[in-house]
Amino acid sequence: MSRMARSRIRSAASAATSTVAAVNRRTLLAAAGGTGAAVGLGLALGPATGSATASPSPPEPVRGAERRVAPAPAAAARPSAAGTTLQSVAAPRGSGAYRRLGDGPGWPRKVRGELAAAKAGRADRRTTLASFVQLTDLHLTDVQHPLRYEFMRSGRVNAWRPHEALSVVGAVSLIERVNALRHGPVTGAPLSFAMTTGDNTDNNAKVELDWYLTAMSGGRISPNTGDRRHYEGVQDSGLREFWHPESALRDADKKLGFPRLDGFLKAAMRDVNSPGLRMPWYSTIGNHDDLSGGAYAFGGSYLADVATGKRKLQIIPAAEAEKMYQAERKGDDPTGKRMKELLRAHSKRMRTVTPDERRAPFTQREYLAAHLAPQHTGPGPIGHGYTRANLDAGTLYYTFRISADVVGISLDSTDPGGHYTGSVGTAQLRWLERTLKAHRDEHIIVFSHHYSRGMKNMNRDPARPKEARHSGAELVALFNRNPSVLAWINGHSHTNEITPRKTFWEITTASHIDFPQLARIVELVDNNDGTLSLFTTLIESAAPHRTDYADLSQTGLAALYRELSFNAPARSTALAGDPHDRNTELLLRKRR
Repeated sequence: MSRMARSRIRSAASAATSTVAAVNRRTLLAAAGGTGAAVGLGLALGPATGSATASPSPPEPVRGAERRVAPAPAAAARPSAAGTTLQSVAAPRGSGAYRRLGDGPGWPRKVRGELAAAKAGRADRRTTLASFVQLTDLHLTDVQHPLRYEFMRSGRVNAWRPHEALSVVGAVSLIERVNALRHGPVTGAPLSFAMTTGDNTDNNAKVELDWYLTAMSGGRISPNTGDRRHYEGVQDSGLREFWHPESALRDADKKLGFPRLDGFLKAAMRDVNSPGLRMPWYSTIGNHDDLSGGAYAFGGSYLADVATGKRKLQIIPAAEAEKMYQAERKGDDPTGKRMKELLRAHSKRMRTVTPDERRAPFTQREYLAAHLAPQHTGPGPIGHGYTRANLDAGTLYYTFRISADVVGISLDSTDPGGHYTGSVGTAQLRWLERTLKAHRDEHIIVFSHHYSRGMKNMNRDPARPKEARHSGAELVALFNRNPSVLAWINGHSHTNEITPRKTFWEITTASHIDFPQLARIVELVDNNDGTLSLFTTLIESAAPHRTDYADLSQTGLAALYRELSFNAPARSTALAGDPHDRNTELLLRKRR
C-alpha cells in the first residue's frame, strides 16, 4: 500500500443560510480511523448576495424542514482504472458510412508540467485533498417539443441529432457509471460529490427540467409529452431529412447506413427508472437552461404560446435554414425577432400536435425553486448549491465547501440578453472578487458552463440594462491575480480541452450528448514536495460498447444512444481532444 494515496480529506458539515432563516444543515459522520471524504454538502461560505453567509456555528434548520444526516463515507479503496477510459474506450468496428462500436484500447494518462515540474517519488507522498465528478452538457431533450430548431436540418445537417430521443436513458446510464465507481481511480478516495456544469436541459422547458432533477435525484421519468399514445416528432413525419427508424422510407440517414429498428420510438418514449446519484450533487446553469434553443431571449408570452401550443414547424427551405444558422452563429438575433418572423411566415407548413403545458419555458426563479423542492433533494444538499438567499436575490452563483482545505465556486456565465456565448455581469464579478479575497488562504476550484474563449457576449441583461458584462479573458486575468484558484472547470464547447493559464488550469470537458459522450473525474492531491497535482480521468456511461438491435431495454437503448451519436452525420471528430486533454496529471506549484 506504499503507493496508495493517503486521504486526509476531513468530513465537512454543510450549512446553507438565507437572509431570513437557515436552510437544512447536514452533517457527515467521521470515517473509521479518522480517514474520511469531503461530503461537499454546501457549507455556507460566501460573503455577499448570491451566496449563503458563513456561520461560525451550526445554524438551526428551517421550521418544518426535515433534518437529514448523510451516511458515513466509505474508506479509501485501492486505486483502480476499472470502469474508466484508462481501461477501455468505445471504438468503431468495420468500415462503411455507418459503423458499429466495440471495446477499444484505453487512453493513457499524460503528465503535464507546464506550470510546475514533476518530482520523483511524489506518488509515495501524496495526500488527497478532493475527489469528485464533473458531468456537463447532458441536454435532456423533449424531442416532440413544438419549438425546436430541428427544422434547420435542411440547410445544416447537424441541426438535429438522430439519437436525441435517447438523451434520458443516456444520462441515467452515466449516473449508473458514477454510482458504480464510487472512488477516484488514482487516490482511491471516495468520490464526494458531482457537479453538473450546465446545459442540463436542451430547450429551457419545464418538463426537461423535471427530467433532469429526477434523473439526478432518483425516480421514474416519462420522456414523452403531448399525446402519450402517439409519437408526434420529426421521426414519423415522412420528411426525408430525418431518420425514420420504423419506416421503409429511404431517408437521408438510412442512405448513410442507419438501421431500421421496429419498435424504436415506442421504446424511446417508455418510462425510464433512474437510481439517482448516490452522492451529493451540485448544479450550474447553462445557456440551454436559460434561453430558447440556447440562443434566444424571447420577450413576452410568445415563446410560451408556441411551446405549449398545437403547431410544430418541422422543415424549412435549405437556403433559409442556412441563413438563419449563420445569423445565430453571429449573434445577430439575440432576442429572437427574426425567429418569430420565420415561425409566423411558415405557420401554414406546421404540423398539428397535442398541446402540453409542461413544455412551457421556465424562468430563472422557477429554475431555482425547482432545485429547492423537497422531491428533488435526493442525497442533498437541499438546493444543490442554490439557497433561499439565491431565490430571494435572483442570483445563480454560490460557494460551497468541497473539503477542509478546498472551496468550490459555481458561476452563472449565461447572458440573459441572448446568444449562446457567455459573460458575467458586474454584480457577479464584484461578488467573485470578494469571494476570492475571503478564501485567499484556501484552495479554490471554480465551475461554470462556458469556457473562457466562449465568454465574449456583451448583450445587456434586460433586467439590468445599465449593468456592464465581462468576458472570459477578464476572468482569466482575475484568477491569475488570485493564485488560490487551482482550476476553472467548465463545458459548453462539447470538446475536451485542458489549457495551462499563468497560475491555474482551465479544464473543459466534452458533452454527454455528442460522441464520445464523456464525464470527468477530478482528484486533487498535495504531493508534499511543494507541488499539487490535479488528476483528470474521463468516464463513459455504464452501457456496453456493443449494441444489440433486438435489445430495446433501458440498457440496450443507452448503448444505442452512444452508437447513433458516433454515426451522427456531420459530427465533429475532434471532440475527444488530444491525448493531453483527456486523462492527465496536471502539476501546480503549491503557493501556501
